[in-house]
Amino acid sequence: MTLDSSKYPLLSLVDEPAQLRDLAQDKLPAFSKELREYLLNSVSQSSGHLASGLGTVELTVALHYVYNTPEDRLVWDVGHQAYPHKILTGRRDQMHTIRQKDGLHPFPFREESKYDTFSVGHSSTSISAALGMAIAAEKEGKDRKTVAVIGDGAITAGMAFEAMNHMGDVNPNVLIILNDNEMSISENVGALNNHFARILSGSFYTNIREGSKKLLSGLPPVKELASRMEEHLKGMVIPGTFFEELGLNYIGPIDGHDVNMLVDTLRNMRNLKGPQLLHIKTQKGKGYKPAEADPIGYHGVPKFDPSMSKLPKSKPGAATFSNVFGDWLCDMAKQDDKLMAITPAMREGSGMVRFSKEFPNQYFDVAIAEQHAVTLAAGFACEGLKPVVAIYSSFLQRAYDQLIHDVALQNLPVLFAIDRAGIVGADGETHQGAYDLSFMRCIPNMIIMAPSDTNECRQMLYTGYQCNQPVAVRYPRGSAGHCEVQAQMHAIELGKARTIKQGNKVAILSFGTLLDNAQLAAEALNATLLDMRFIKPLDTQAISDLLSEHDVIVTLEDNAIAGGAGSAVNEYLATIKANASILNLGIPDEFIKHGTQEEMHAEMGLDANGILASIKAFIA
Repeated sequence: MTLDSSKYPLLSLVDEPAQLRDLAQDKLPAFSKELREYLLNSVSQSSGHLASGLGTVELTVALHYVYNTPEDRLVWDVGHQAYPHKILTGRRDQMHTIRQKDGLHPFPFREESKYDTFSVGHSSTSISAALGMAIAAEKEGKDRKTVAVIGDGAITAGMAFEAMNHMGDVNPNVLIILNDNEMSISENVGALNNHFARILSGSFYTNIREGSKKLLSGLPPVKELASRMEEHLKGMVIPGTFFEELGLNYIGPIDGHDVNMLVDTLRNMRNLKGPQLLHIKTQKGKGYKPAEADPIGYHGVPKFDPSMSKLPKSKPGAATFSNVFGDWLCDMAKQDDKLMAITPAMREGSGMVRFSKEFPNQYFDVAIAEQHAVTLAAGFACEGLKPVVAIYSSFLQRAYDQLIHDVALQNLPVLFAIDRAGIVGADGETHQGAYDLSFMRCIPNMIIMAPSDTNECRQMLYTGYQCNQPVAVRYPRGSAGHCEVQAQMHAIELGKARTIKQGNKVAILSFGTLLDNAQLAAEALNATLLDMRFIKPLDTQAISDLLSEHDVIVTLEDNAIAGGAGSAVNEYLATIKANASILNLGIPDEFIKHGTQEEMHAEMGLDANGILASIKAFIA
C-alpha cells in the first residue's frame, strides 16, 4: 500500500527511525498527528488493535527519536500498543496485512524485524526481558540503553514485581516507562490501580516536588539537603514511596501526549545510571473521539468507516461459546448463590459482562493475575463455595503450578471454563490454545471435557459444576454450527461418548468442535464416527467395542497431537495390546502462525477435505 505523500508529507519521509531522528524536533507534533491519522486509516481498513496504539503515538515517536534503536533495546509489553512502532520501523506499507495469513504479525515478533527485540503477546514480561538485556550489555561492556514500556494494567501482575524487586538488587541501567491510561483491555481494578489514580496522578505531590527543585536548583551546597527533603516529602505524600522502595528512581507523572516534553525528559534520563521509572499519563484511543469515548469497544476492531461514530454491528449468527458460557453462568448463579465467578481481566472476551452487572457480589476480576485467580478459586473451594474460573487456554499456561499444586493436589471442586481453546485465528502463536489437553491430561483428579457444539458446552458446564473435583470444559473462540442451545440443563454421564454414525473398517474418534468436519469425512468413507466428549475419563469401553469391526482408528482434535487426546487413545490401545492401526490428527509439533481459524485448519489438514485425504493416504 503506497503512502500518499501529499496527505502525509512528514510520515512519507520516514521509513525507519534513523530518518525520524533527522527531523527537527519542532516537527514532531505534526509528525505525530500524521502518524495517528495513518494508524487510524490503516487499521480501519485491515481490522486489528486500535485504541491502545492511538494512545502511544507520541511515546513511540519520542522513544525512537531519542534512543538509537535498534542498537538501544526497546521492549514492548503485550504488544497491542506497538502498531505505531511497526509503522516507524519499516513496516508502514504492509500495515494493511496485519493479523492476516502471511501478513504482519499482530504483536512484536523477533523474526519479523530487528526492531522487535522481544516476541510478545502475553502481558507483564517486558521488565524481566529488559533486565536480562541490560545485564547482558553490562557483561559485554556495551553502552547500549534498554527501555521497557509497560501499562498500568500489565504492571499489576506478579511477574512485573518480581522483576522490579530483582532490578533494585542488581542496579542495572534500565528505564521502565509506566504508560498509565487507567486501562488494560477492560478497566483496571485493584488497590494498586486506585493508589496510582489517587496519589501519583494528583497535582499535590508533583507540584511540591517540582517547586522545591526549582527553589533549590541554584544552590550546590544544599544539594544533599534537597535530596533529603525530597525523600521526606515523598514519605509524607506517598506512604512507602512505592517504586523507590524497590530501588527505582521514580519521575513523573508527565503528559504522555506532549511529544516535546517526552523527548526532553527522555534525553535527560537517557544517561542516568541505575534503574529508572518514568510515569506518563496517556489516553487510550487518543485523537479519535469514538475510541476515546469507548476504549473497550475500540480495543480490537473489525474493518470500519472512521467517519462513522460507531463500529459496524456484527451480523446475526450462531451463539458463540463465550456467550453460551456467560448465559449459563447467570442461569447457574440464579440457582446457587455459592457460585463465585473469577476472571483475570478478561470480562468482555470471556462473555462475563452481563454476569458482572447482575451478580456483582459473586464476580471477581483479579486483574492480570492468572496465578492468583486459580489459587483464589482454591481458597473459595476450601470454604464450601463453588468457584468458576473463566480463562483463556493460553493464559491458563501461566497458572500451571497453581492448577496442580493448589487445586488438583487437594482435589478441590473448581470448574475451569477454558475459552479460546484450539486455533484462535488472527492473534497467532502467542494465543493459540494448542496445549491445554496435553498439559491437563497428565494431572491426577482432573475431569476434562471438549464439547462439539454450544449446546453440549452448556450441558458440560452444568455437569462439571456438579462434580466434587477439578473439572475443565474447553471450547474454542467463536461458534460451532447453528445448534439449538437448550435452556433446560442436564448432567451428562461422565466418560461416556456418543455414536454419531455407524460405519465399518474406519472409526473416527472426534474430540471437540471439529465434529462437523469429521462427519463429512465419515460420510464419504462410510466410517463410524464418535463424539468422544471426554478426554478424561476416556470412554475406553466404546473404543474397545470398535476394535472387532474396524481396522483403522482415527483420532481428531484441535490440540497438539503430542500428549493430547489422541495420545490418550494410543496409551489405552497399547495397554490392551490392540491389533489396530491408529492415525492421530491434530495440531502438529510447531507454533501455528496467524490466519483465520478456517485458513489454519485447512493448512493443517483439519478441515473435511484434509481429514478425508489424510485417512485415504493412511489406508493406502
